Amino acid sequence: MLLLPFSLVTDGFSDMETTLENIIIYSSAILLCIAVIAIYLRKKGRESRRVEEKIAEAKAAGLHEPVSLHPYVDVNSCIQTGACISACPEHDILGIRNGKATIINASLCIGHGACFLACPTEAISLRLGTEKRGVDLPHINRNFETNVPGIFIAGELGGMGLIKNAVEQGRQASENISKSIKRPHDASYDLIIVGAGPAGISAALTAKKNGLKFLVLDQDTLGGTVFTFPRKKIVMTSPMDLPLYGKIKLFETTKTELLDLWETVLTKNHITINENSKVEAVDAINGIFNVKVENGTVYNGASVLLAIGRRGTPRKLNVPGELKEKVAYRLLEPEDVLNKDVLVVGGGDSAVESALLLADANRVTLSYRGAFFNRIKPDNNIALTNAVSEGKVDIKYNSKVVSIEDNIITLSTEGASKTEHLKNDLIYIFAGGELPSQFLGKAGIKITTKFGETVMKH
Repeated sequence: MLLLPFSLVTDGFSDMETTLENIIIYSSAILLCIAVIAIYLRKKGRESRRVEEKIAEAKAAGLHEPVSLHPYVDVNSCIQTGACISACPEHDILGIRNGKATIINASLCIGHGACFLACPTEAISLRLGTEKRGVDLPHINRNFETNVPGIFIAGELGGMGLIKNAVEQGRQASENISKSIKRPHDASYDLIIVGAGPAGISAALTAKKNGLKFLVLDQDTLGGTVFTFPRKKIVMTSPMDLPLYGKIKLFETTKTELLDLWETVLTKNHITINENSKVEAVDAINGIFNVKVENGTVYNGASVLLAIGRRGTPRKLNVPGELKEKVAYRLLEPEDVLNKDVLVVGGGDSAVESALLLADANRVTLSYRGAFFNRIKPDNNIALTNAVSEGKVDIKYNSKVVSIEDNIITLSTEGASKTEHLKNDLIYIFAGGELPSQFLGKAGIKITTKFGETVMKH
């Protein structure tokens, strides 16, 4: 019998024990990894199914299709970091489904663009319109110049209604104008800015910085569309850079506070607004633009920036009695309306917010042509539901105004053969704004329909 030295035998057992220990350690590590991965995949599966449910709910509520500027996700570039979801100031606009970001409630997106900036792989772009639903917009190039050389557009008229985006567009457009102006010229002004809202204010400050001789005209007063908001309305915005002022770190402020800020900045830089100067026409003659105001005054400039909104041309109902004094298209001071029978018409946030502001001191009815509200912010939806349950607001779904008389409003319900007469003192119409197509057409500006066209990409 061959006998092995004791040391070799013990070394062999030691090696076997070490190998066995390694196998156990590695097996345990592999099992732990498998368990972690399984838990992770199970969690992601649940989250994905929940997103699927939310998409189904959004489709049922009519919230899945976008109505304005919205994100588009390139699934080939998305790596599901979730940065876009965390960055979005709204709720449930985006979600992760099957490992990729996807749109949930697209119609609630108001174009912050935070998701676009947050995506580390540049998988998100911003688009206007969809293949099914087009958006009519004036034709502008990347420099914000229209098909008429010398006429530029920025802000809501060009599809960017958010304050931060309008401010940035106004700045960029004004910078491009400053670079493109050919001197000398025979015009009284280098630039005429039409509109004193966020885009117009930013453009004016940029023009001041660049030493341009400019003029600002507005049909109302400082603030543009913001001026038409109710006094106590909370304005949601986000940090922005205002030319000649710097960084503004605002997330939630009131209309009055925002207007006061703009007034301070303009006064400090010696910029005045020609108020109550509604522009009727812009005509080009020998390379110079004649800007005609409603009172007959004509100004001429080497370039023109249209920074007007759509709400300056409110959409009318075109029903008998709409010209009566009790009909209004904006609510400036709700606190002055007391103990009235009020009808608010519309299905967007402006209509809902106005109804809520009036509800405590008046008898308010909200008329909407749809079967449910599919374009309002979640907070407004909750507040409206509470107001209805408390008996403060009465909602007439699938209804439309038939006629407006001195003391009553006649409504009809879609599909119903009878009409309803409501006692009424005031009516506020928030049916949206119309693109000033006739005004733009006279200036020679082309209008195109955007079917999912990319307007911002990395």
